[in-house]
Formats: sequence, structure tokens, C-alpha cells
Amino acid sequence: MEIKIQGIDQLEQVVKSLLHYAGDRRKFLLKGDLGAGKTTFVKAFCAYLGIEDLVSSPTFSIVNEYHGIGEDRKAVTVFHLDLYRLKNEHEALDIGIEDYLYDDAYCFIEWPQIIEGLVPDDVVRIEIEMEGDSGRKFLFL
Repeated sequence: MEIKIQGIDQLEQVVKSLLHYAGDRRKFLLKGDLGAGKTTFVKAFCAYLGIEDLVSSPTFSIVNEYHGIGEDRKAVTVFHLDLYRLKNEHEALDIGIEDYLYDDAYCFIEWPQIIEGLVPDDVVRIEIEMEGDSGRKFLFL
């Protein structure tokens, strides 16, 4: 599925499309150049779910965890990982990557290339491409 937007005010529609596309799947691999909007997209996703936590890039913490109460009044958890600083699959295992991949919570993983051999088959791959200053193209695979 491909979606093009011209500004961040259209991200909610991308989130809705992702949730429809993903169905029951809750693991998302985010790929895109630096500045493409990976963390901005996770912020929009969390806002749509009603999570009021401050969503920020986990570049230095590697893992951020966000909590909220969804529309159905059930607890919602989102894990947000940034593997950019990890050198190899072994380091990913050291941080407990498998726990995040097989938890029931939503999980977004930026820079997932080093864990390709560990990811389950049912992940949703999201590619974000910049188109001009504010335009973006989202591919769900």
C-alpha cells in the first residue's frame, strides 16, 4: 500500500490506513533516511491511540515505552526502538529485542536492518521517503 501526504497534518490518515492494513499485527519496522519522519510518525500513531506521554526519539536510550488508555478504555502500550547505534544482532539480543518482538504491545523499530534474521514473518514494513520539504511517501509492505 502506498500513501502520499503533503504535510504532518495528514499523518492521522496514514495512521488509520496503517491500522487497517495491519489488522491484528502490531510489529512495525520503520525504514527511511535521517529526517524522513520516523519518530514524527510514531508520535502521530501514539496521539491517535490516545497516548499522552511525551514521544521522543530513542536514539540514545535505544528503547522508549509509552502508555495510555485507548478509546475502548483498555491500556495501550507502544514500544519505540531505535537500533541505529547498535553494531550487530548480538547487541540487539543483549537489549532483549526478542521480548519486544513477541510482546502483545505495539512495537515500532527504527533502523531494523541488523535484526532482519530475528523478526517474525508477520511484521509490517514501513518505508518513508521524502518528497520535497514537507511531502512524504509511505509504503506498507
